[in-house]
This record gives sequence, C-alpha cells and structure tokens, in this order.
Amino acid sequence: MTMVNSYPERMNLSFSGCGFLCIYHAGVAAAIKEYAPNLIQNKISGASAGAIIAATLVTDVCVSQVTSTILKIVSQARSRALGPLHPEFNLLGLVRAEIQRYLPPDAYKRCTGRLQVSLTRWSDSKNVVVTEFASNEELVDVIICSCFIPVYCGVTPPTYRGEAYIDGGFTDNQPSYDDHTVTVSPFCGESDICPPDWDSASFFGFSFSNTSIRFTTRNLFRLTACLMPPSTEDCSKMCLQGFEDGLRFLTKNAMAPCIRCLTVQTDLEKADCCSPTE
Repeated sequence: MTMVNSYPERMNLSFSGCGFLCIYHAGVAAAIKEYAPNLIQNKISGASAGAIIAATLVTDVCVSQVTSTILKIVSQARSRALGPLHPEFNLLGLVRAEIQRYLPPDAYKRCTGRLQVSLTRWSDSKNVVVTEFASNEELVDVIICSCFIPVYCGVTPPTYRGEAYIDGGFTDNQPSYDDHTVTVSPFCGESDICPPDWDSASFFGFSFSNTSIRFTTRNLFRLTACLMPPSTEDCSKMCLQGFEDGLRFLTKNAMAPCIRCLTVQTDLEKADCCSPTE
C-alpha cells in the first residue's frame, strides 16, 4: 500500500488499468469531486481505461456524463452475440468518439504537466510515460494507445507521434508520481482505494504490473468483467461501490466528514425540508 499522509496538497492520484471496470473509477472520481475537490488540482496518472478517468478529472468533465457513456458502451457491447469480441463491434472507435465529444477544447493544455499516461511501446515492450500533449487529438491518441489490447481490440496497434504503442497496463498498470500517490483499483488488494471484500478476505494474492490483486471470489468475477462486461445493473453497483470506497478513504484521512455525520446531516436536511413553514 502506498504510504499516504493527510496533506491533500501533497497527494497525487493513480487509476489502474481495468477495462470495463473503469465504472468503479468513475464512482471514486465522483466521491473525490464531491468531498475533496482540492485533490483534483494535483497530478493524476492512469493506465489503460484508468487514463480515461484520470483525463476526465484533470479536465473537469462531468463524472455523471462519463458514467452514462460507459453504461451506453456496455449496453452496446452486450447487445452483440460475442459481446465486445464481435467482428463488427469497434470498442476503441466508440471510446475515441465519446472522448472527443466530451473533452473541452483546451483539454490538452490542462493535461500537460498534470496528467501522466502509461504506454507500452510495441517495438521493444518498454514502458513509456507521456505527460505533454500538443493538441486534443494527440491527447486522445495517447489514451487510445494506452487502452489497446492486441487481438482483443484489433491487430494493428494505434500510433502516437508515428510510433506504435499498446496497453500501458502490460508494463505499468499503476503509474505513480511518488510515495504520496493515492492508488485506486477496482480489485481487492493493497491499493489505497479498492473494494475490501470483507466476506471473502484472503491474505494471498499476486501483483500484476504494480497492481495488487488478492485471491477472492469477487476478484475472479472482476477479472472476467474487465473484458466481458457484466449487466448495466452490476456496473451501476460497481460505480456505487467505488463512490463508497472513495468516501471511506477520504473519511479515514480526515478529508471528508465521517459517514455517520453525513447520514445525520442528510437526515437533518430532510427534516428541515419536510417541516411546515409558518
């Protein structure tokens, strides 16, 4: 687990690669924007689908909009006989179109120096980290490169500045700036923000490209769901869990009110709204 202190101005964020499970990241992002928006002003990194959520936070795109987009793509993938493996289903084509649609015109300027995207160079399988972007088109190219899984997404890797790259998760699935980086993962493990899986906790696990994954029954389901998306209902539950896990981390580090206080506050607000006016 990353050593994190309670000073938000020193904390950076890192979103792991996880395919369709990036809906979990969206929930975490929503909690951070709601209760600790100052964290968004720091540096944010990501690999594969995690880079999409990282770019979303840096450019201040509406998380609800991104969540709806993910659910729409999940629905489209599940409507095919072979899901995302159907020959006529162009997953990254849809992702590219949606990212281009919701990114603000100055997204590349906001991301330069603050967004860190992990790539794997196709020619020598070396990890490459990109932090500077000359245009929105280049920013999108980098994200798409970081998401490309050979065979699953196609045969020919996409390019960035004339060179072919594939999924950054193969070489560094959890890129970090320093020891103050808060790691986010949809897999139960040693990440700072992740599902606890209390009912099936295990002390055994493994590390995949810097991402800690414990041996739990739910993690087995999540590993499958990365590439073969579950129902939109299950995806919505993952998003909610991401929000709750994110809020629990913020509460533990004194960056958000405790959950009990939030519940009392909500009850009081409801009481005020329901009380008769004189």
